[in-house]
Amino acid sequence: MPDSESLPPPDSFARRVRRLAGQYFNGEEKRKARLLAAGLLALTLLQIGIQVRFNVWNRDFFNALEQRDRPAFFGQMGLFVGLTLASMATAVFQLYVRQLLQLHWREWLVFRLQHRWLEGGRHYQLGFLDGAADNPDQRISENTRWATAMAVELAIGLITSALMLVSFVGILWTLSGPLHVALGGTEFDIPGYMVFAALLYAGIGSFLTWRIGRPMVQANVRRNEAESDHRFALVRIRESGEGVALIRGEADEERGLRQAFLHVADVMRDLMLSERRLMWLTSAYGMLLTVFPVLVASPRYFSGAITLGVLMQISSAFGQVTTSLNWFVDNFPRIADWRSHVERVAELEDTLEAELLTEAGEGIRIEEGAEPDGREVLAFRDLQIAQSDGSSLIAEANAEIAAGERVLIVGESGTGKSTLFRAIAGLWPWGGGEIRIPPREAMSFMPQRPYLPLGTLAGALAYPQPADRFPAEAQAAALTRCGLKHLVPRLAETERWDRILSLGEQQRLAFARLLLHRPRWVFLDEATAALDEENQDTMMRLFREELEGTALVSIGHRPGLDVYHDRTLSLVRGADGAKLTARRRRDRRQPEGARDMAGQGGLRRLLRGARG
Repeated sequence: MPDSESLPPPDSFARRVRRLAGQYFNGEEKRKARLLAAGLLALTLLQIGIQVRFNVWNRDFFNALEQRDRPAFFGQMGLFVGLTLASMATAVFQLYVRQLLQLHWREWLVFRLQHRWLEGGRHYQLGFLDGAADNPDQRISENTRWATAMAVELAIGLITSALMLVSFVGILWTLSGPLHVALGGTEFDIPGYMVFAALLYAGIGSFLTWRIGRPMVQANVRRNEAESDHRFALVRIRESGEGVALIRGEADEERGLRQAFLHVADVMRDLMLSERRLMWLTSAYGMLLTVFPVLVASPRYFSGAITLGVLMQISSAFGQVTTSLNWFVDNFPRIADWRSHVERVAELEDTLEAELLTEAGEGIRIEEGAEPDGREVLAFRDLQIAQSDGSSLIAEANAEIAAGERVLIVGESGTGKSTLFRAIAGLWPWGGGEIRIPPREAMSFMPQRPYLPLGTLAGALAYPQPADRFPAEAQAAALTRCGLKHLVPRLAETERWDRILSLGEQQRLAFARLLLHRPRWVFLDEATAALDEENQDTMMRLFREELEGTALVSIGHRPGLDVYHDRTLSLVRGADGAKLTARRRRDRRQPEGARDMAGQGGLRRLLRGARG
């Protein structure tokens, strides 16, 4: 099995952020992404301009109030209303563009990850990759939302803080003036001393926040992992509800769920402790900010060097500067949370980019298409199949199956029959040798438990094609031919058909699906295991009466199944893995006691006409 060396080494967090943003803003969606980002930046600049004007208004308003200038006072109130309306409109449009950017970025990321996760059966293969990202569904559905939404919010917050700092630090420097300091016999002036006070105030706060809040980063990562594990356990029980209920396993499952959530609670306690420690700092820090600038600037006010309006303007500018400098302090918990989401998305991307096999060129080679002479065959050439841990499962397989031939593969349990089918489908890369397969669109695989998608019964019957690909008459005829006439009136109903239908009905529905699609090659993996002998006979006769000329490769243990096949291949267990050997060829014949299904040519003509 591929070890952790098959996964790329993790990048630094900064590189992961650059990769996440770079792929979006420089990729196929770059035009829309950059347009939204530019619009958001323009609205942010406009909002900052309004805030700068509010700072000037603050001075003029308090000066008018100190001078008891009624006309100037009401004039400033009118200006306040105008600035407020402009700020409100800008904020609303800024929110709208920000939400559009967040949604579009998440949509791009989700579609990209979903495609790569489903591509080539990788969603199946990841279960065998050591160190692969766990719970990809949660990472795609939830972590992408927070990774993109919080990235936009934090980026805009950081840009806003930087621009506000640039805008107000000059105001604060000009208004605060010099501070005369006398130390012993030395006297000197500190120009723009309020700027240095703001830098010192913010610097101390940022250092203490980083020092106290460091454990929150890993605590958030552990919380996300624990939450996803608990959610996975709940989903697994929901999907396996029948099996749990039949063996009365609820008590054991409850113990497992309890342990899973206790792990969540333990991690949350650690996170809550870190948050409480940080709250002591941020609470005191915020309260002190209301009086600190007034206290520091008060000597110049009491000396008469500045007016009350200028004092309030200094206080406002100091607040803007320190707020900008304190962006890290104020957002540290959110940064820690955001980092955990980015890490989980990046880990999934790393897994999807990983090579399942450690050495280039290693693995089973799949050659798709007809032979050079034009023949369409399924051929195994020096094929070896390994377990995911590297141990040999099938040591040697050399065989060729021609188009239209019907072959049964048998062998003891554990000899690799189902894994051989996975290798044919391209889902099992571990091993060596070559498999020549027909065109993939000509192949249809039927596992023991058919997959029935969510939606209407017609959609499940036509899958993976859309339901309207086949006429209703053809769908009804296929169901009737497979003994499911009672389901014809329910074709348009939307239900959880994998729960409503018995396994036997699901298997017959899969055969009805074959009648619609009519593939040239069919692979059955215990696809009749839930059927009684009469229904199995009926389904297998479809290959003689409705699907004549279709190649059939089957895995099965049911007695009498070999009479529907031309020949049998056996997997014989050996010390170094099973070997594929051929048995004698059989003549095609109908099993004893099988009923002659008269009139089936009409159904075949209907189905062929529907496809045409």
